[in-house]
Amino acid sequence: MFDEAGLAVQSALDAGAVYADARGVISRSETINVRNQNLDQMDRTEAVGVGVRALIGSSWGFAATADLTNDSIRAAGERAAAIALASGIVPGPRMEFADVPVVEDSWETPYEEDPFEVATSEKVDMLVNVTKTMQGVDGVAIATGTLTFYDTNKWFVSSQGHRIHQHIVESGGGYDATAIGEHETQRRSYPQSFGQYETGGFETVRAWDYEGNAQRIGEQAVALLTADEMEERETYLILEASQLALQIHESVGHAIELDRILGWEAAFAGTSHLELPKLHSHRYGSDLMNITADATLPGALGTFGYDDEGTAAQPVDIVKNGTWVGVLSGRDSAAVAGLSPGGMVRADGYNRLPMVRMTNVGLLPGSGTLEDIISDTDDGVYMSTNRSWSIDDKRLNFQFGTEIAWEVRNGKLGRMLKNPTYTGITPQFWGSLDRLTGETEWVHWGTPNCGKGQPIQVAHTGHSASPARFANVRVGVKA
Repeated sequence: MFDEAGLAVQSALDAGAVYADARGVISRSETINVRNQNLDQMDRTEAVGVGVRALIGSSWGFAATADLTNDSIRAAGERAAAIALASGIVPGPRMEFADVPVVEDSWETPYEEDPFEVATSEKVDMLVNVTKTMQGVDGVAIATGTLTFYDTNKWFVSSQGHRIHQHIVESGGGYDATAIGEHETQRRSYPQSFGQYETGGFETVRAWDYEGNAQRIGEQAVALLTADEMEERETYLILEASQLALQIHESVGHAIELDRILGWEAAFAGTSHLELPKLHSHRYGSDLMNITADATLPGALGTFGYDDEGTAAQPVDIVKNGTWVGVLSGRDSAAVAGLSPGGMVRADGYNRLPMVRMTNVGLLPGSGTLEDIISDTDDGVYMSTNRSWSIDDKRLNFQFGTEIAWEVRNGKLGRMLKNPTYTGITPQFWGSLDRLTGETEWVHWGTPNCGKGQPIQVAHTGHSASPARFANVRVGVKA
């Protein structure tokens, strides 16, 4: 679709744009849901279209079309320029646009098994079998499983000369068991509560051994009904890696989006407590805290070759030895801040305006194992698998709940605890990070449902994490 994207760009330029870019996109997805051994849902979607941005003065304009006739594509380019011109009626400084190398290139997700070529019967049977195993545990009332696959082709053209084709393949899913007691319900999920999604083919799903973990998940859901409630106290908190990944997403990932820091964006997730003049001086956490945004990580969900502005994927330091040193940026926001663009602008489909989004925002590993941390903890709690989250619109004050926890006493796991929660304030919480496990337990967790913007856009992001311990954390808070 280079021709279609190129036509949209030229039409915007002819209508007065000083810069324009366009994406031709063909995207398809497949979702399979099974509930209590019965196929509950099978959805297959496909979308084709062109989206074009135009820059005039201080303002962007955007338009899109699913009609791929030349007249419709030209009209989209002209409409994008007209919107930019109209938006410029509100006074503002002329928009700068940071330079990036102009390339002609192609990039494809490495994968072994095309998930769309795997027999539907095999995928359904996998989910039927795991729900059957979970239902076989006495007390499990509801067992559900999901698989979802995405295949996206994008052709990017800019008025500066970019011509980039990308083919991105994403696969994943998960399942959960719900046990119903006299006065409550409890749920356990696998691999995490959102499911686990990665860039790659069906081989990424096979690697998680769905059927081999179903019995344990069902048994834990039932056991939670009679487990003790977590008491409110201040103690050591050990977080399992997928819960730590969500902690990163909420208290770091959204806060470091430069459009939020600059005040350009506040929809859906608020702004940020970070202030640009404090870059390279603000203390975000302890010396063990090293965060990167790295869209080059093999297999991670936020991995690609180029973002939707034609900027190459790259690793960017965000927090180094506890100090805030980097942001998530695009070519326009980076220019305003005097920074190099990090390749972090993406759109949810052809018909959405690209915006700053997380790539793979992860905590670099330390050393040792989860067993080492537990054995070195005399009194604490170990929490696993997200159940709920709440954080203010500055990304400061938060409270998280997990599906399950265990008491840690004298270096060993003890009682199972239900309805666990913990609370904190972002810099203090990350400042209490005192143990971090090594690369053998480091996982590229995927978040397939990151929302931002109005109209809302859903991005696929990655968050690498390994289990970690935090000191003096308030746990068991119920209100």
